[in-house]
Amino acid sequence: SSVKRSREKWADRQAANRYRTFGKTRPKYYLSRNKKEMAQVDVIRNGIIDKLLAISDKDYLMALLRLVDNSAIEDKKIKLTKEQKLMLEMSEADIQNGRTISQNDLDKNDLEWLKGE
Repeated sequence: SSVKRSREKWADRQAANRYRTFGKTRPKYYLSRNKKEMAQVDVIRNGIIDKLLAISDKDYLMALLRLVDNSAIEDKKIKLTKEQKLMLEMSEADIQNGRTISQNDLDKNDLEWLKGE
């Protein structure tokens, strides 16, 4: 049906956008998946989309949105460089040794610096 085709096109666009890398090649993990696994993922995704399109309860949809948003956040882990880790260690040492400045003093120093004093 035309509805199914439009959903499939929408899913294809979403998948393409997810892997768009501003002119660079797609990530290797995307290219290394086998076709059977991708077909299974597509079947699951399309089944979910079909069910979502049938839901009209706003509260239920909002709960699903929160669930999806929260699960996406957990997957993202920030990897720090050696330099960033070193800066954090130095900051901790500054705090431990009392080498801190209040926000008010920092604001005053910034104003003086901006004025050229």
